[in-house]
Amino acid sequence: MFVHVVNFWLKKDLTDAERQQFLTGVKTLGTIDTCTTFNVGTPAKTDRPVIDNSYDYCLLTIFNDIEGHDVYQEAPIHLKFIDECKHLWEKVLIYDSETI
Repeated sequence: MFVHVVNFWLKKDLTDAERQQFLTGVKTLGTIDTCTTFNVGTPAKTDRPVIDNSYDYCLLTIFNDIEGHDVYQEAPIHLKFIDECKHLWEKVLIYDSETI
């Protein structure tokens, strides 16, 4: 499987409507056909030195293979999300992995 994790740091001065715009947009990504697992959430209330919980939202998507991920990257829904929401975040950090 191919695991795609995206952490978003939203801009600090967003309105409630802008935050809702982000949430509405990010949730559309779960409708892309090649995505077999989809989850979006906020940092857990864990506190250990090795944990980075400075992000606002974490997106977890899983695909059967890298080809499914590549289809996802070019999907119109994904491109629309980026186009309509990129002004809402200040930082994005991605971790991709292939299961063994």
